[in-house]
Amino acid sequence: MRVALLTTFAASRKEPLAAALERIHASFLSAGLGEPTITFTLADAPVPGFVSSVERVLKRYPHLDRFTSTATALPGVVPPVRQISNGSISPAAGHPIDVQSLLAIATGVPKSFPFHSISIHLHAAAFGGAEKSSAAGGATPGVLIGDNWWVNGRQRSLMALTFVDADPAGKKLPAQPESVAAVLAACGKIKKTTQTPLAAASPRAAAPATPTPSEAAPTTSTPSPDTIAAVNAVVRDAKARFADIIARANLPHDLPSARDALATTALGETAGPLKPALVRAFAPLGYDCKSEAAGTFTLRRRTAGNLTVEIGLDIGTWSRSLLAMFRVHGLGFKSLLSLPPTRHAIDSGQYRIGGPERWQQIVDNLAALVAELDRSLVPAIEAAARPSPAWYRPTG
Repeated sequence: MRVALLTTFAASRKEPLAAALERIHASFLSAGLGEPTITFTLADAPVPGFVSSVERVLKRYPHLDRFTSTATALPGVVPPVRQISNGSISPAAGHPIDVQSLLAIATGVPKSFPFHSISIHLHAAAFGGAEKSSAAGGATPGVLIGDNWWVNGRQRSLMALTFVDADPAGKKLPAQPESVAAVLAACGKIKKTTQTPLAAASPRAAAPATPTPSEAAPTTSTPSPDTIAAVNAVVRDAKARFADIIARANLPHDLPSARDALATTALGETAGPLKPALVRAFAPLGYDCKSEAAGTFTLRRRTAGNLTVEIGLDIGTWSRSLLAMFRVHGLGFKSLLSLPPTRHAIDSGQYRIGGPERWQQIVDNLAALVAELDRSLVPAIEAAARPSPAWYRPTG
C-alpha cells in the first residue's frame, strides 16, 4: 500500500529566508542526492497599492526577465498577479535557475523584496516521481518552503512530501531512505505528519455527489463501498437520535442556549487559561490534548481497532466562541459530528465561552457527551468498519 507522508516542520520567521533555503539545499548535497530540481514562484500582491518586488528584482537581476509574467492558475477565479516563476504557468516553465540567484533574492526578503507570496520547492528522485497527493493540495514529492505576507507579519512554512510502501498487516511504517531521512532531519523539528494511504480508485467506492458533512466520506484509500455504507448508516442514525444521546449523557450543567449565552456574556469577559480544564476532564477518558494552532485544541485517543478518535475545539483568537467537532478516523474514512455544549444548542454552531466558571461547565458537559459517544457510537463504527493497520494515524 502506497502511503503519502506530509511532514510539517516548525518554521520560524525569525530565521532569514536565505538561511533556511541554504541549509535545506546543502542537505540535498551532503546526503548525496546531487543538485535538487527547484521550482519557484515569487509573486506580487494580487491587488494594487503594494510595492512591486518583481520590478525591484528585475532592476537588480535583469537576466531573470525570462521567468516573469502576469498570470493566474485559475482564470476567472483568482486574479492574475505579477510573478517570477518557473512553474507550470510561467513562460519559462521547467527551466532551471541557479540556486545562487534565488539565495541573492531571498537575502533581500522582506526588506528589499517584500513579495506577497514565495514558494520554493526542492526535489530529488529519491523523494519519488511525479505522483501527487491530496494531503498536500496536489503537491509533488520534495521539500516546500513558503514565506508569505500577512497582516501581522511574514508567515513561514516548511513541509516535505514523501512516499513509502507500507504493509497493511505491519505494525510500523517502513523507514525513509537514508538520504531522504537526512534531508528531513535538516528541516528541523517535526510539528506533525499526515498519513494519506493511496490505492487505485474503484467506481463502486466513489462518494455520493453531495455527501452530508456528518457522514463518513471515502478518502484516497477507498475502502470497500460496503464499509463506507455501513459507517455512514451508523453516523446517520446517531445524528437522527442526537437528542437521545445527549439525554443519556446526563450533562451535569443545564447551560443556556447559544443566543442567551451571547446575551449574558459581559463585553471583554475572558475565561483565562483553557487547557488545564481540558486536561483534567479528558485525560481520564484516554485523550491527549495539544494546541496545534492559535485558537484551537485537538484531543486524540486510539481504539483497539486502531481507529483515531479526535475532538477538535476551535475557540477563536479574539471572539472566544467555541465550535467543537467529534471525528472518528479509520483507514479510508472519516466520520464527523458536531459537539454541542448544551442540549439547548444542538444546531447552533458557535457558543460563547464567557468567564472561567462557564468554561469549566462547558468542558464538563463536553466530557460527559464524549464519554457517551465513546461508549455507544465509537464501538458501533468499529463494528461497521474493518480494523485499520496498527501504523495508521491520520496525523501525529
